Amino acid sequence: MNQECMGKLKVATREKLEKFNSLRGRDVQPGKFWDVVVLTSVDENQRDAYELQLKEKLERKELPLIDYKVISDPPGCKIGNGGSTLYTLQQLSDIYSNSLASMRVILIHAGGYSQRLPSASALGKIFAAVPLGDPLYQMLELKLAMYVDFPPHMNPGVLVTCADDIELYSVSQEEGVKFDRPGFTALAHPSPLSVGKTHGVFVLDKYGTCKLSEMENMPCLHFLHKPSLDRMRDSGAVFTSASGCFSLSDTEFVYTDSTYYLDFDTAQSLLRLLKQVGPLECEIDAYGDFLQALGPQATINYTCNTTNVTKEESGLVEVRQKIFHHLRGTPLNVILLNNSKFYHIGTTSEYLFHLTEDGALRSELGLQPSAFSVQSNENTQACIMYSVLSPGCTVGAGSVVEYSRLGGGVSVGRGSILSSCWASVDLVVPDGVFMHSLCVNLQGRTSFVTVAFGINDNLKRSMGIAASMEGLSLHGLSLVECLSHWGLDSEVLRFSGDISCCSLWNACLFPVCSDEQSSFALSLKMLQAVLGGSMLTLPKDIKLISMQESLQYKNLEEMLEFRKGLYHDITQGQCCN
Repeated sequence: MNQECMGKLKVATREKLEKFNSLRGRDVQPGKFWDVVVLTSVDENQRDAYELQLKEKLERKELPLIDYKVISDPPGCKIGNGGSTLYTLQQLSDIYSNSLASMRVILIHAGGYSQRLPSASALGKIFAAVPLGDPLYQMLELKLAMYVDFPPHMNPGVLVTCADDIELYSVSQEEGVKFDRPGFTALAHPSPLSVGKTHGVFVLDKYGTCKLSEMENMPCLHFLHKPSLDRMRDSGAVFTSASGCFSLSDTEFVYTDSTYYLDFDTAQSLLRLLKQVGPLECEIDAYGDFLQALGPQATINYTCNTTNVTKEESGLVEVRQKIFHHLRGTPLNVILLNNSKFYHIGTTSEYLFHLTEDGALRSELGLQPSAFSVQSNENTQACIMYSVLSPGCTVGAGSVVEYSRLGGGVSVGRGSILSSCWASVDLVVPDGVFMHSLCVNLQGRTSFVTVAFGINDNLKRSMGIAASMEGLSLHGLSLVECLSHWGLDSEVLRFSGDISCCSLWNACLFPVCSDEQSSFALSLKMLQAVLGGSMLTLPKDIKLISMQESLQYKNLEEMLEFRKGLYHDITQGQCCN
């Protein structure tokens, strides 16, 4: 991307941020913003957590004063973001009745427990902090800011998006993104072929893409879901870069997906689809299962391809075929955002990279190394958000500290994440670790747990209980080795929940303590023993629980009270400066 293109992207992004900032904490005229913002949640507990945070954000005037709804998936089996889309449309229809026909809705898929970014597991990745703005932005504000120009140029309908990605784009003043066509209308971004392999790819009529403009509108022939390189080439999805503002450094590229809009009539059609396929007993994908049914070259073949399915349920193929037949013939329009960027921030490594190392995103969004914090750390290659750091603290390059309180002299290594932690004086946090404290209610008492993983540990990898001791790796060591450093036999390790799927997520490895500082200190000692090859004797009768159980027993009110204390101290500190 050349300098002219980057400059336009930066200016357009700043204009969107300024426009959104002017709406925060204010009533908005009809048609100028969304009529309702909808967040999905995986269950009622997560819904309660989201509603509590939305209430506090509105009280602090961090959001425009409009309707916000949180809609949880129905109890039972997982239904995927496609199932959530169908169920949410039904709930909105029940709530707003005929008024829905004139409303502009943004639907943000925010359900799930964020196993790849566990700092967002308890309170939600849509509420993950972003080092920007005053009051501090979270992903919710950033999503709304980047889409702030959409509602005034959108017919009644629903914009569907996800909680953990960012789309930046610029268009000329004469153009402007408009959602005014029937059917589905998807945003498309020029991306390297390597990105296309893990995203959706649009197959377009190449004869229509000859203008060197920042934006083009055109119909889509076919949608590919996570295709191979051969499939992209054979389908005619691959373009050759031409000179121009939006050209990539790669000589070849494809147009990949991010967000899509569906008009009100199509939303009504999806409600009729729900009656055909419900009640759902399998996971439906809002991208792969809906968009692959669209376009004149779509075929039913994809319905039997379960390569990208995490868990194949018996009724999946039948449901997919019903979706295909129902949606076949529905238009799929594509808006090519030729000067755009797509960022995914859904894993610990992505979170670290984009907030500390990615100079392009920092420049485009104006991200700060320190945002809404009291601290004197001078390392501009670190990121500190919503935290209070006492004098003498140091934070290593490539590390993120968020919603935390660090005592004097605390040292945080390079490439680590500390989230919602309270560290006592002079503690030393190693390089490349993830530490996150949670408040839990256990046996009628308020307690605290600090989970500690390696940044690159795979919390989702699962296996049978017999193989788990040697097959699962924590900080680069098998669980048997870790237990030996804590003076524990492998027989004492238990897994919570479904023990046929043993993983770091449900391995009971983390001590329950009476206060947050003790919790952090003890988990840090356990971590240091493993990394340093030393021995640690745990207190007698200490209870160990898993990340999964920590979420099951979480005390949301107490966790948010900790943040309120930080908020008070930070605002007082700002007043004194």
